Parts: sequence; structure tokens; C-alpha cells
Amino acid sequence: MLIDNKKIEEGLILPVYKPLFWSSFDVVKTIRFFMKKKYRLKKIKVGHAGTLDPLATGLLLICTGKKTKEIEKLQALKKTYYTTFYFGATTPSFDLETDIDQVYGIEHINNDHILQTINMFKGELVQEPPIYSAIKQKGNKLYDLARKGVKITDIKKRKINIFEFCILKNNFPEIDFKITCSKGTYIRTIANDFGKNLNTGAFVKHLERFSIGDYNINKSISINEFKCSN
Repeated sequence: MLIDNKKIEEGLILPVYKPLFWSSFDVVKTIRFFMKKKYRLKKIKVGHAGTLDPLATGLLLICTGKKTKEIEKLQALKKTYYTTFYFGATTPSFDLETDIDQVYGIEHINNDHILQTINMFKGELVQEPPIYSAIKQKGNKLYDLARKGVKITDIKKRKINIFEFCILKNNFPEIDFKITCSKGTYIRTIANDFGKNLNTGAFVKHLERFSIGDYNINKSISINEFKCSN
């Protein structure tokens, strides 16, 4: 991917594929470093249009220069995720960042139960974000407090919308889903709430963001490709 100086001045929206274990800020920091080095810039604005958890992979929209003014608009776009829920256990973080804290029986679950629960999660919902999240409470990020063992209460709930929720592969106790949702939706919370409704517990084993609006991973660039092309 070649970038000329004119594009640098106008700003860019870069569809980047975030690797596993990287934070969204790691990606921003890396893009900023290599752009400053390549184009001999003293400073350049770089931001992202929607956080991805370190254990999630997939599309991260990186905005530079004047395009950072479009971040809020990009954040409001629909997002599509491919995810795997594991049933029969829970974790405090609702994914594999933390260890399993409780195990449940799953013998009572059949396919009809799964389909009925999916329908409960379509449309407008009110969702409570997980304690392991970047949301701030009194100036502190919740995940920092959670990792220190601080008891967290009164997390503000938010309205979300699930536009699509379908099964891609059912290999129970693991099920692959495709979920298209609104801004601010936590897939980890959907997994946890889904498990509560079935009385089985559940957590996210895999999460990949496929698209944001018309941007998708098929036209994204990896960190290594960005480094080599610049």
C-alpha cells in the first residue's frame, strides 16, 4: 500500500487487521511510529474508530490527520462479528483473559433451546458492559480496577441493537455465531447473558470483527504489510 504526501496531508482511513493479543492502542502507536519515521513528520494525529479487546482479532479502522474528525461517524456504523461461544462454564471477564470460575451442566440443552434464546437477543436491548472493559468509572478504566480486585458496582447500562444473530456452526458445547450489532455492543456480555438464560453459563472463546459499515477484513492490511509498504 503506497501512501503519498498529499494523502498524508488530507488524512487516511486505514482498515487494519488487529492481531491477537495486541491492544487497539498498540496498533495506533505502531501506525503512528512508522508514519512519522517514513514521512519525517514531527507529529501526526492517529486514532481508531472502535476498540477491540486484546483477545479479539479483526478489523480496526485507523484514522490519521484530518480523517480523525470522522471517528465519531465511523464508530456509529454497524459492526459484524464472527464469534465462538463455549457453553458449560463462565469466566469473570466473559472470555479467556481470566480462568474459569464456575462449571455448569449442559445435558438439559437441545437445539430448540438455543434457537429460542437467539430470538431473545434480536432487536433493541439494554446491556450492562462487562467489568473487564475500557469504560471509565471515576477516571479509572474498569479493567484496571477489576484486575486489582476492586469490587465494581453501578455500571451504567446502555441501549444496543442486534440486527442479525445466526448460527454458523453448532458443535455444542461450542457454537459459532455471526452477529451484526450497533455501536457499544459487547459480544462478551451477549455470551454471558446467553449462558444465564440457558442456565449453562457461557463465555467467548473466539472473537473476530469482520466488518464496520462497508469496510471489511477482506480489504484490510496487516501490521507487517503496513511496515513493509512504508
